[in-house]
Amino acid sequence: MIVGAGSAGLTAARFARQLGLSVAVVERSRIGGDCTWTGCVPSKTLLRTAGAARSMRTAGEHGLPAASPEVDLSPVLERIRSVIRHIYDAESPDVLAAEGMKVVTGEASFSGPGTLVVNGRELMARRFLVCTGASPAVPSIAGLDGVEFLTYETVWDLEELPASLAVIGAGSVGCELAQAFARLGSKVTIIEAANRVLPAEDPEVSDVIARRLTHEGIQLLVNRTAEAVSRAGESDHGIGIDLSGGGRVQAEHLLLAVGRRPNADGLGLDAAGVRHGPAGIQVDRYLRTTAKGIYAAGDVTGGPQFTHYAGWQGFMAVRNAFLPLNTVAVRHSVPRAIFTDPEAAQAGMTEDEARAQFGGKATVSRWPMSEVDRALTDREADGFVKAIHLPNGRILGATIAAPRAGEMIQEWTMAIDHGMKLGDMARSIHVYPTYSMASQQLALKAQSERLLGGRAGGLLRRLARRG
Repeated sequence: MIVGAGSAGLTAARFARQLGLSVAVVERSRIGGDCTWTGCVPSKTLLRTAGAARSMRTAGEHGLPAASPEVDLSPVLERIRSVIRHIYDAESPDVLAAEGMKVVTGEASFSGPGTLVVNGRELMARRFLVCTGASPAVPSIAGLDGVEFLTYETVWDLEELPASLAVIGAGSVGCELAQAFARLGSKVTIIEAANRVLPAEDPEVSDVIARRLTHEGIQLLVNRTAEAVSRAGESDHGIGIDLSGGGRVQAEHLLLAVGRRPNADGLGLDAAGVRHGPAGIQVDRYLRTTAKGIYAAGDVTGGPQFTHYAGWQGFMAVRNAFLPLNTVAVRHSVPRAIFTDPEAAQAGMTEDEARAQFGGKATVSRWPMSEVDRALTDREADGFVKAIHLPNGRILGATIAAPRAGEMIQEWTMAIDHGMKLGDMARSIHVYPTYSMASQQLALKAQSERLLGGRAGGLLRRLARRG
């Protein structure tokens, strides 16, 4: 019995069917969860459209006539909805039923450790998996309950492009949506309490993204908090935001992007003996809750909030629930990407994390995108690849800011997972000209410096001269 049909639930359900298990999926809303309907799919589709608009405006940089598109949001949203429908068609209730699953729609609540009640009907199973995801967090700001505001869930209900948009929160969601709307033509202001955008990322990443956002006309107000909001004038949508330290921002719409909270309320978890709190459902490293036979996976457990991590945990939860020899399914470091332009991606440890654990042994090697031929052909030379490693070359982490960072991070993830060294990456032939050449160039430089430094380097040079 799987409660929640987002990334974790769908992955778990399909793997369970592969094992020959009888599977029921309970979903209170729409199959697919946040990712399909309000998260990854619509936001990345919007970003692609916004990128096309920017390409039209900057065509002169590539020897073509530039154009300033007049953006009508209606066809943009219709394209987004068409992509959502296409993806949903592969995971609809009819499709799941055809794959041998029972789909139950309704609110689910445990009445005891082994019984789930849905629409007044009691359902029982050998094992339960709770993966109900998370919802947008709404901060406590004076006056917020008296104005209309948007979140990543409701921004898709807009009917017209906002003339101006204020975004509270400069994490991945805030920066992505801010850049998208700015490229479509909105005047955008970002308000962030921390001292930089993307405060959870490497400071060098923050610098690159901040430069690009500022260059594209987005106003960045960091080290500032929203102390109060109110309607600005007669318009129902006009909003004024009073800032800490003085000052006021006015915008047609307000978007809140300050994080997410686990959907653990209303599930009857106390009746089932499942410990939970504001941070989500408590699980051990095998995704077992405090109640026998009940597992939890994905965002509802309060860990890293990524679709790929939720799906992986959904798979692992079924594996641990029904197969011998449990496998650790909770990770503190999960590869991730932010899909601004340029993108940003992280695998393994950041530089600060590595120095905290390994001290002076943590070594950093860099390669700027300005020395990558493909980046020069694309006029996208702002960014870098940074590898964090030990003196022997073992890779601890990688940080990338580049147009294809989300794709480039994959080989670094594989290298870290398998204990590879920079020498292994240096010896692997990379296709030219690609952005991934930056990774090999970094590895070759670091490996050469390691091999040719000190006495060993002197010996190698003497051997080379002697033929």
